[in-house]
Amino acid sequence: MSLNIVLIEPEIPNNTGNIGRLALATGSTLHLVKPFGFEIDDSRLKRAGLDYWQHLDIVYYDDIDDFFTKNKTANMVYLSSHGKQQYWDIPFKDDLFLVFGKESVGLPKHITQNNEDSLFKIPLYSKHIRSLNLANAVSVVVYEGLRQLGSK
Repeated sequence: MSLNIVLIEPEIPNNTGNIGRLALATGSTLHLVKPFGFEIDDSRLKRAGLDYWQHLDIVYYDDIDDFFTKNKTANMVYLSSHGKQQYWDIPFKDDLFLVFGKESVGLPKHITQNNEDSLFKIPLYSKHIRSLNLANAVSVVVYEGLRQLGSK
């Protein structure tokens, strides 16, 4: 079982470091799409990823076009607070790409508009927040995927 975690233009090094650690723990591949809101050698990234970073299966992309060009045949789903479907309804399968947007604004509008059938959300039960922390959201979705894949 393997999943692909995609971060489009991540901004916060601690989130990216924690997601890297999660990727390693779950056997997932981490895909990082530039530009980043930090330097890849940022001490906060390293601290959050601890000494695991060198063991990660990680792929870097120059920009969003580079990512989609290199993965044009990949099976992808997109996570956004604007999704109409719940994350537990994602049709998980090996090698699925789970695409997350940047912390401040989420996925670009053209992605959410052009992929409504593949757009999923994590439900929020309070009107006082608009989204979960990115690292928490990725964890929720990845472990649900592993749970579903393990039961197949």
